Amino acid sequence: MSRSENPSNSRREFLKRLTAAAGGAALTPAWVSKSFSKTSSDRSFEPPLAIASGFNGEPAVKKAVEIMQNGGDVLDGIISGVNIQEEDPDDMTVGYGGVPNEKGVVQLDAAVMDGRTHESGSVGALENIMHPSRVARLVMERTDHSLLVGEGALRFARMHGFKEENLLTDRARERWLEWKETLSDDDNYFPPENPDDNQTGSLWEEFESHHGTIHCSGLDANGGICAVTTTSGLFYKMPGRVGDSPITGAGLFADTKVGAAGSTGRGEANLQNLSSFLIVERMRMGDSPEEACLKACERIAENTKIPRLVNEKGEPNFNVRFYALNRDGQVGGAELRSSNGSMKVADRSGIHTIELAHLLE
Repeated sequence: MSRSENPSNSRREFLKRLTAAAGGAALTPAWVSKSFSKTSSDRSFEPPLAIASGFNGEPAVKKAVEIMQNGGDVLDGIISGVNIQEEDPDDMTVGYGGVPNEKGVVQLDAAVMDGRTHESGSVGALENIMHPSRVARLVMERTDHSLLVGEGALRFARMHGFKEENLLTDRARERWLEWKETLSDDDNYFPPENPDDNQTGSLWEEFESHHGTIHCSGLDANGGICAVTTTSGLFYKMPGRVGDSPITGAGLFADTKVGAAGSTGRGEANLQNLSSFLIVERMRMGDSPEEACLKACERIAENTKIPRLVNEKGEPNFNVRFYALNRDGQVGGAELRSSNGSMKVADRSGIHTIELAHLLE
C-alpha cells in the first residue's frame, strides 16, 4: 500500500479539508488529535483472578476467586459473584431492587459467555426472576439458542424451577413514583403537597451515584476465561427495551485464546459499535487490555454524530466504561469520559482497585 493509500493519511487529509472548508474554524473534535490519557498502566496478576466494574464489583470478584481457589469452575465463580448484586436490594441497577421501566415493572437483562467453547446464553426483558444470570447460563447449556426475551424467557425460567417473585422494592418504587409525579405539569399525577412528605431525596443524585450494571470476567489457573454481565437496565426505560448487557459482542465477549471484556454505561453506544468484541479483537492483534479499551472509546467517539448525543465540542455527552483481561493475567480498563472510574480485581493476594484510563476530560 502506498503512503497516499494509507487509511490514516486519508483520514488526516479529510479532517484538514473539513477545517479549511469552514474558513479555518476548528471543527475537529478535541479527542481526534489528543493522545490517550492514561491514569494507570496495565497490571498483571496470577490466576485465578476476576475483574469487575468498580462501583459494585468487589463482592463479586472476591466470591469468584474464592470459588476458583477451592477448585470450582470459573463460570460458577463469576456467576455466583454477580448473584450477590442480583440479590442486593440496595443496588438499584441490578436484579432485585432495580429501578423499573416507565410502567413500574422491573425487567432484567443478562448474558454469559464461555470463552473455552465460544458458547453464550442471554435473557432480555425478563420479569419476576431474581437471578437472570443463572437463566442465561441455562439458555447456553440447555437450548440450541443464544437469546430468549420477555415471556419466552420467563416460561423457560419457570420450566427450570425458578421461583417468581416481586422484584420491585419500596425504595425503587418510590424512585419510580417520584419520576412519574414530576415528569410533567400537564398530567394527572401530583407530588406530595408538603415537600417534607417526599422522603426520596434527589433523584439525580441517586442516579449519579449508581453507574449501573455489573460485569465480571474470570481467568482460572488452567487458562479458562468466562464472562457475565447482568443489569436492570436504563432507569424508567420503555417497556421491552434491551440494552447491550445481554448481547454477545456488545455487553461482553470472551475467548480463551485471547481474553475477555465487558462494559457498563450507555448500552446503545455499545450495541452500535460491538465494543466488547472490538476490545478482544484489539487484544488479539497485540494491544494491552487498557489500550484495547481506549480503542473502543475512540470508536464510539468517532461514530457518535447525532446532535443530541454530542456537546459543544463535538464530543459524546455520555459515558461508557470498559473492563478487560487477557490470557496472561494482564488487566486494564478505560472510560469514554473522565469520572474517576475504576475496576475491581481479585487474585490470591486479595482485592485491588485499578483506575480507568480515559479518552475525554
